[in-house]
Amino acid sequence: MKIFAIGANYASGSNKETEISFLKQEAPVVFMKPDSALLKDGRPFFIPDFSDDICCEVEVVVRISRLGKNISPRFAYRYYDALTVGVDFTARDLLRKLQAAGNPWEIAKGFDGAAVVGNFVPIEAFSDMQWINFGLKVNEEWVQQGSTSNLLLKVDELIAWLSRFYTLKMGDLLFTGAPSMVGPVFVGQHLQGYLEDKKLLDFYVR
Repeated sequence: MKIFAIGANYASGSNKETEISFLKQEAPVVFMKPDSALLKDGRPFFIPDFSDDICCEVEVVVRISRLGKNISPRFAYRYYDALTVGVDFTARDLLRKLQAAGNPWEIAKGFDGAAVVGNFVPIEAFSDMQWINFGLKVNEEWVQQGSTSNLLLKVDELIAWLSRFYTLKMGDLLFTGAPSMVGPVFVGQHLQGYLEDKKLLDFYVR
């Protein structure tokens, strides 16, 4: 299983990871997380001991449902079957050090537990893929909200682009990007993620 993540994919989002404006790029900002980063089933997220600045952002996550390579955008809808909401964790202090040294920064984004996903819902449950509202609550208060209508590259375009370089396989996940960065997380916080009025994600920070 592969976990793809897209950065800088909202018109007014958090582009600090790359410090690059998407609008000046010819391709999306893509990074990957290992399968050990996946956290699901409401299990708690444990703050790692190597960082003092763990931040999070909520995103719509797409589940790939069939094998695909060099997919045309007009056929991309055939290659995913479900959506959920996910949380992308970042070790911001580690990220800054790695970027300053000009080194790869995967460990700041792909450590164990850094890709949290909720329960998946069939795409048929949503009337319009281009207009799905989503959000994150921390301790019962909204801290982040967005809509797929503001994606710079839509889901089908992302799948088509990724499939030029990677063979997509059943069970692969695509984090489509976040509209903003939430502040640091702390032990004891309760995080809940929503697609529309569906609470699909519910876990604690330990």
